[in-house]
Amino acid sequence: MKLWDKGYATDNIVERYTVGNDRILDLKLAKYDVLGSIAHAKMLHAIGVLSASELNDVLDAFEKIKNTIDKGEFVIEESFEDIHSKIEHELIQMIGDTGKKIHTARSRNDQVLVDLHLFFKDEIIEIKYLIKQLFDTFILLSKEHKDVLLPGYTHMQVAMPSSFGLWFGAYAESLIDDIILLNAAYKIADQNPLGSAAGYGSSFPINRTMTTELLGFETMKFNVVAAQLSRGKLEKSLAFALAAVAGTLSKFATDSCLYMSQNFNFISFPKELTTGSSIMPHKQNPDVFELMRARCNKIQNLPAEIMMLTTNLSSGYHRDFQLLKSSIFEAIDVLKDNLEVANFMLQHIQIQQDILDNPMYNYMYSVDSLNKLVKEGLSFRDAYKKIGTEILSGTFNPDKNINHTHEGSIGNLCLTSIETKFMSHF
Repeated sequence: MKLWDKGYATDNIVERYTVGNDRILDLKLAKYDVLGSIAHAKMLHAIGVLSASELNDVLDAFEKIKNTIDKGEFVIEESFEDIHSKIEHELIQMIGDTGKKIHTARSRNDQVLVDLHLFFKDEIIEIKYLIKQLFDTFILLSKEHKDVLLPGYTHMQVAMPSSFGLWFGAYAESLIDDIILLNAAYKIADQNPLGSAAGYGSSFPINRTMTTELLGFETMKFNVVAAQLSRGKLEKSLAFALAAVAGTLSKFATDSCLYMSQNFNFISFPKELTTGSSIMPHKQNPDVFELMRARCNKIQNLPAEIMMLTTNLSSGYHRDFQLLKSSIFEAIDVLKDNLEVANFMLQHIQIQQDILDNPMYNYMYSVDSLNKLVKEGLSFRDAYKKIGTEILSGTFNPDKNINHTHEGSIGNLCLTSIETKFMSHF
């Protein structure tokens, strides 16, 4: 069944090429297509297109369809082009000619738009919940290991003293920036496009305010052309937010791979969470973090992919938009998986104590030694020269009694403030 069927057949090769894998992807949208259709039906009744008895029949049928979706029993057979044609077919099978009225005053264009807006809203909420779990784990680890020092690096060279409290806390606070971008994407998704039809509205006196309220949108996309322009723009906004989260996870994964290596030996994991080698019996490889990094880096490419798919398209609908679904749906699923796995791995992380006892890290105390001289009255430039000369001559003897007290430093992690900031955006 095709919603645009005019009584002639489409060549099989054309149908296969244009439909693609929409049947599989659209299963994610099934629930939202029903919810959008329910709101649309109630609005059609309000403007006199459906009678009270017809509305009851429609709502009863949609409830039955929704139950099959909720149970995971709903399928889209190959005879159907997409979720929209399948659900309309089911409706007509259940209630006859009344079901043929459901598409009045709407198009597949605004139908898929409302499905995507509702779907993305729910997915953003779920991603934020997973981020909250990971954030809580980072904060817990930061508190637990706040006094365990490790070297900080610039240019991949030993730089200054850091700590596990600082490291874990840094990733916790970085997630707040990602939440802010997700919130922005949510605000963009939280606008009702239903009623824009094919992009130019309808001659029916539809009530878009009613469907906006019924579907729980904060507002509507008022201009019908603007509603259609959101296709691609909505996905791009979400893609940037997903890429931001992925960037945070990718950097943490790289740190973990580095810190797990024997050359660093800062952290480890139970052998059951690492992988071995087919030839080297001693290996415990960080495959989880390597795959996490790679999968996150693919997601970081998503905004560029969407921009290339949608660039230079004129206003109105284009079939190019169909290709957006597979990329962003996959990215959502992969990111959620990465968040869950990262949180799981962190709950089993093992921290190496007394890392800085190794004399190779002595020079990282040079800045603290310099600052001590400045506090004693020497100018910064003279103190810098003195410490530099001692390092070059091999006479530098570090004072390892460090005392960092300012906000956000080793001795003042501001974790309570970070938690408060997170919740203000969550």
